[in-house]
Amino acid sequence: MKEVLIIYYSQSGQLTDILKNIASTISDEKVNISYYEIVPKKKFPFPWEQEEFYGAFPETFLQIPTPLESVPSEILGKKYDLVILGYTTWYLTPSIPINSFLKSAEAKALLANTPVVTVSASRNMWIMAQEKMKKLLIANSAKLVGNIALVDRNLNHISVITIVHWLMGGKKTKMLGIFPKPGVSDKDIDAASRFGNPIKAALLQNEYSKLQDNLLEVGAVKVDSSLIATDIRGNIVFTKWADLLIKKEGEERGKWLVYFKYYLLFAIWLIAPIVFIVFLLTYLPMYRKIQRDKAYYSSVELK
Repeated sequence: MKEVLIIYYSQSGQLTDILKNIASTISDEKVNISYYEIVPKKKFPFPWEQEEFYGAFPETFLQIPTPLESVPSEILGKKYDLVILGYTTWYLTPSIPINSFLKSAEAKALLANTPVVTVSASRNMWIMAQEKMKKLLIANSAKLVGNIALVDRNLNHISVITIVHWLMGGKKTKMLGIFPKPGVSDKDIDAASRFGNPIKAALLQNEYSKLQDNLLEVGAVKVDSSLIATDIRGNIVFTKWADLLIKKEGEERGKWLVYFKYYLLFAIWLIAPIVFIVFLLTYLPMYRKIQRDKAYYSSVELK
């Protein structure tokens, strides 16, 4: 009997549905699947209030852990053949609960010398968050063998509007009845079951060297090359903002978070389109590098 552990943190339940659909084509008489939901001692709100949403930025981006409820003894007491780790992206970074777990002693106990498949659900930029995830897994002596990255397929600025509607309103519905539903589409969530087949084959054979290639064949990752530079540059700017904000307290922090909020709006609506135009203008001379980048970010390797 193969033992698989699915570790996850999901505020809205979207990621939970994706993981259960993947698991539906893995579980059978030869495979037992257990679930561990990460639970922060101080729960993060959903839907979010604006103050708390922006207030979570410095600790998220700087990957500062928050206390978690203990991992159940029945989960810690097993040795797993495979771990599927589901996470969402906050501010171009794995969420605080996921980051906190991966920096715990329990994570090292569960993940050491264990194959791991990561599954992310995000608006559109996940590449640099996955790079951070790779480093966290290496720190736990885990072996990343596969990655699945599902995104909101709507246009960038449309998805900005709809994700705010969802995060602040708490319901994954069509804003004003005319905008598309936010997040990963229902079609993509339902179709996530297809990823279980190559994962199960690798698990039963205990051979993971071709797993990511097999996952790519069924559409597990699609790198949007126009967003690579935006993601990388966003991380550079976020580093400066996070280093500044983490030093602020009380009313002063609140004031600077307002400035940060308006910077985000400026970056999304004005800077991002400029970066996209530059990408289009340099596409041909940068074609080979773009293809190398796409291949690398689609892989489970770490430079």
